[in-house]
Amino acid sequence: MADVSRLPVPVVAHWDWQRHAACRDMDLETFFHPEGERDPARSRRVARARAICAGCPVQAACRGWAHRVEEPYGIWGGESEDERRAALRRRRSPRTAA
Repeated sequence: MADVSRLPVPVVAHWDWQRHAACRDMDLETFFHPEGERDPARSRRVARARAICAGCPVQAACRGWAHRVEEPYGIWGGESEDERRAALRRRRSPRTAA
């Protein structure tokens, strides 16, 4: 009998959390910056996106996915591009002995 444990998970199981996202079917420009966007417009857009994410039932799954794939763009799980880059740097930095 074939060892099926090494097969990839079904796609629907991998992406099903997105069906429950608060941002589903919303304007992408709320979560991804338009060309040439600068503060204070950027700050307002990010605040709107975070407010949507704050009430989302799949916020943790969304943020986890963005971290796993090292998503470089947009607001995912209420976290900005800069916040994800900082988290990635922390994960990759050598740990110093305490």
